[in-house]
Amino acid sequence: MNYKIAVIKGDGIGPEIVGEAVKVLKKIGEKYNHNFEFNEVLAGGIAIDKTGKNLPEETLKVCKSSDAVILGAVGGPKWDSLPGTERPEKALLGLRKELNLYSNIRPAVMFDVLKDTCPLKPEIVQGGMDIVIVRELTGGIYFGKKFTEGDYACDCMEYSKYEIERIAHQAFKIAQTRNKHVTSVDKSNVLETSRLWRKTVEEIAVNYPNVKLDHLYVDNAAMQLVVNPKQFDVILTENMFGDILSDEASMITGSIGMLPSASLGDNNFGMYEPIHGSAPDIAGQGKANPIATILSISMMLKYTLGLQKESDSIENAVKKALEDGHRTLDIAKKGEKIVTTEEMGNIIAERIN
Repeated sequence: MNYKIAVIKGDGIGPEIVGEAVKVLKKIGEKYNHNFEFNEVLAGGIAIDKTGKNLPEETLKVCKSSDAVILGAVGGPKWDSLPGTERPEKALLGLRKELNLYSNIRPAVMFDVLKDTCPLKPEIVQGGMDIVIVRELTGGIYFGKKFTEGDYACDCMEYSKYEIERIAHQAFKIAQTRNKHVTSVDKSNVLETSRLWRKTVEEIAVNYPNVKLDHLYVDNAAMQLVVNPKQFDVILTENMFGDILSDEASMITGSIGMLPSASLGDNNFGMYEPIHGSAPDIAGQGKANPIATILSISMMLKYTLGLQKESDSIENAVKKALEDGHRTLDIAKKGEKIVTTEEMGNIIAERIN
């Protein structure tokens, strides 16, 4: 099969981690007789430097004509002085909106061999942790009306019932393939948008009688993630809450460098990226962990391209690499041998075969 993949390497460590993910995907193509056509385009800080825009029209055109998009990371202190609408991070919001990527899926899985890197007490995560956070991605406070007038600024949190319905369906469908439990997170004791959120989620739940639904306020959910993370299966929440909770969950697993994400739209079209940032302080030093990006490729094969066997092959290769003792700096314990970004990519690619 032939697949068109748009590649946005971005800024900081983006080019390094994306390079290793592409290497692994090429190995999948060789093994399973698929042809991946990679089209590299610009977004973020590097796009500003080269074109004057954080999200050039050519980038959107290529992405829309592709089967899926791979994204590294954008941003860095070099562009911090720019106005909000011109910053590299605005390219992310633009991609999500223009590609209609309303559903963000972020797994948080504790690899048994990395349990010692978890900051929680061993008994709390004994037996592992496997959570999927389903975050609404194109609504809420990030996309609501906003303005600044002198010493006053306003960001409006807005949601329509339709936006809540479609992300709720996504969460319940995922839960049906897992442990059949959805925890919807809101702040309905304070926010009108959360009251609409809770009411709508309960209406959607009727269509999935085999899935248990419960609700948590976002502050309690944040506490429960560190007190008893194993109680969760699928967490469903709005844009800003999901942004914060998914980062918290990532650190419970030991390193933000381990966690992938998928941003999906209609017909399972998706953009795939690690949840971490561009880490300009370690860019070009071979210290970055490419596993989150490589696992994002695994999600691409599963969710957008429907290649489950190939997806499993990458996950198994990552597990084998970790079981064999290979560690990047962020997941290494004292005394363990540290491999570079490129070496970790090579090690995982070798284990595809």
